[in-house]
Amino acid sequence: MTNTEFDAQAPDNKEKLTRLRQYIDASRYTVFFGGAGVSTESGVPDFRSKDGLYNQHDIRFDKYPPEYLLSHSCLANEPKVFFEFYRQKMDARRVLPNAAHKVLAQLEQEGKLQAIVTQNIDGLHQRAGSRTVYEIHGSTARNYCARCGKKYPPDHIFDSKEPVPHCDCGGVIRCDVTLYEEALPERTVMKAIDAIEKAELLIIGGTSLTVYPAASFVNYFSGSHLVIINKEPLAFRTDPERDIVLSGPIGQVLSALISCG
Repeated sequence: MTNTEFDAQAPDNKEKLTRLRQYIDASRYTVFFGGAGVSTESGVPDFRSKDGLYNQHDIRFDKYPPEYLLSHSCLANEPKVFFEFYRQKMDARRVLPNAAHKVLAQLEQEGKLQAIVTQNIDGLHQRAGSRTVYEIHGSTARNYCARCGKKYPPDHIFDSKEPVPHCDCGGVIRCDVTLYEEALPERTVMKAIDAIEKAELLIIGGTSLTVYPAASFVNYFSGSHLVIINKEPLAFRTDPERDIVLSGPIGQVLSALISCG
């Protein structure tokens, strides 16, 4: 077994999974807060790990700071560079949901999960069947004209032959993704915070909790139990008497959760 695998049969993990199942069954309002680690098991790279998007060397983009390539400044000042990078690196149309997405969708269908708050922009939660998903960084599945607001499907940008895609009105068609230097979508943020405030059980998974302001949203939680599922330890205070920390790939952990139920 490698250090990236989750041993569901280890006594400590078995006890934690059983307790988590009990927490889920008892909770009247459960929220999942997730990040890039939820989608890495589908083959979507995260941003900052050694194999992440920002460490994938490409001679076309190496001269730019990584954050610049997904920034409002790049879109405004060097749109050809922005769209070339975006088309090469952000196309998730053929990526399939993994076990984590599917288990979360199943929990929602069973009435045991009331909302997902995600930092991801790949739309995989919805493709797995989840309905109440608050995408606080937007989604590559939506596009709109920056001038007139006309909406366009995801294929329009990714399959466009134009280096910079344009609307009939002449405006630039952009992704409905919150870029660096842009504010998060206010309505979505308010719904996400409201859900976290209501939660009796908050499950945090696949995130380093280092991307702000999104990471600060978990501070609105004041419910009964906090659960953290992550490959790496988080610098986040938990109460061992009432909270649970599980270390491992989130798809493996959630699959084991379903098996133990």
